[in-house]
Amino acid sequence: MDPSILLGKGETPQLLLGRYANRHGLVAGATGTGKTITLQILAEGFSEMGVPVFAADIKGDLAGISQPGEFKPKLAERAAAVGVEGYAPAACPTVFWDVFGVSGHPVRATVSDMGPVLLSRLLDLSDVQEAVLSLVFRYADDQGLLLLDLKDLRSTLNHVADNAKALGSEYGLVSKASVGAIQRSLIQLEQEGAEAFFGEPALDLNDFMRTDLTGRGIVNVLAADQLYLRPRVYATFLLWLLSELFENLPEQGDADRPRLVFFFDEAHLLFRDAPKALVEKVEQVVRLIRSKGVGVYFVTQNPLDLPDAVLGQLGNRVQHALRAFTPRDQKAVRAAAETFRANPAFSVEQAITELGVGEALVSTLQDKGVPSVVERTRIRPPKSRMGTITPEERKTTMSRSPVSGRYDAMVDRESAYEKLAARSAQTAEAANSPPAAAPPSGDTGWWERGADAPQTRAPSVRQTRPASGRRGDTVVEAAIKSATRSAASSVGREIGRQLLRGILGSLTRR
Repeated sequence: MDPSILLGKGETPQLLLGRYANRHGLVAGATGTGKTITLQILAEGFSEMGVPVFAADIKGDLAGISQPGEFKPKLAERAAAVGVEGYAPAACPTVFWDVFGVSGHPVRATVSDMGPVLLSRLLDLSDVQEAVLSLVFRYADDQGLLLLDLKDLRSTLNHVADNAKALGSEYGLVSKASVGAIQRSLIQLEQEGAEAFFGEPALDLNDFMRTDLTGRGIVNVLAADQLYLRPRVYATFLLWLLSELFENLPEQGDADRPRLVFFFDEAHLLFRDAPKALVEKVEQVVRLIRSKGVGVYFVTQNPLDLPDAVLGQLGNRVQHALRAFTPRDQKAVRAAAETFRANPAFSVEQAITELGVGEALVSTLQDKGVPSVVERTRIRPPKSRMGTITPEERKTTMSRSPVSGRYDAMVDRESAYEKLAARSAQTAEAANSPPAAAPPSGDTGWWERGADAPQTRAPSVRQTRPASGRRGDTVVEAAIKSATRSAASSVGREIGRQLLRGILGSLTRR
């Protein structure tokens, strides 16, 4: 029998088939209508299926999936009513992650892994500034300069700016103004706490794709309560993760279940003010990543938060209630209703506004990938805890983690910053050192032999010898010669003056 997840029951049980789970999905609805519970039962179902899960926990209540739920008669009654067999509280194997390393294991990536396109999005750069950043990445790659953390990027930017003229012929002109703008954006990024994300040891994607000893998939929960307050960092991080999965995972082809399922909560942040190039990249990744065995499920309040190109690829849909208080809300209700395969038994548009908490309209891909007729469905209760956990429970879960101790300590190995600093030190030392002394003219043999220079001292008059090798004059001899030269010079000047007066006098007499 094909593996499947029971979502709940309408006129018939609503199942999400494992072989179509990588066709992606959408969980939508207004705040407080039950989206997080739906996400939780989907994560539980995939874990029981043996599929690892990644999900961002923005409010902190998804962390409850790591603890068994409390047995309550109402929950057991509801579970029996929707067709859950053998309902009993149970926890899922869970690993907590946190970009800031506070509520989970640190998640890091190198600057090179992020790449210039996503980093430009993170820094909110213009097209010109993005081109300069791409040039810097190219130069670093050509020079073997590792860009691991933000100080590596800053030092490389400064080096390129200082040597812009020399590099212009090969890499193109670099404006110092553009470099300055990028540096200012980096400072702002550091103030938002993103510096903790860049560095080593970088995340190994295989650690996201684990199963426990019983074959259940690990649920990777990203503590995003603080990350969510930095929307650009949050969206870019999740997009980077998707891109890494797409680039590194091999093709899987058709399988009876996904290799990994990725939940993108508050998905509207990914597309808010996003440039066209970024939206196209997301569309491409979503379209192609299913061939790698990865299912992507967007969780958002309003279906209109997603571009049509992305929305059209989401075959499995769970729509919770929407409130039509504004014209935009009414448009969203109509748009959501039109995306379902109509059910003649009720008005889908009207039902969306009437759904209660724990109810949803459900349509999933069935045989041959055909969407099922939408049904009004009671969502089944989760087996794990619905709500937050205590710090002690989180600490205990982390101590049992299969990656405990692997990412906790940051490593700072030699990279672009250290190499460029060493180059600058060598250049400064060469500029400040005195020129090499020339060998003494009288004895050059020591220079050619590589021997130490002979000891020298101030020569006395008796030791003075000209370069020709003749004996030098004594002090008395030198004084006599100087007086003679002076007298001769005076006599010569006087004779010259007498001759000149004689010539002039003869010319006058004539």
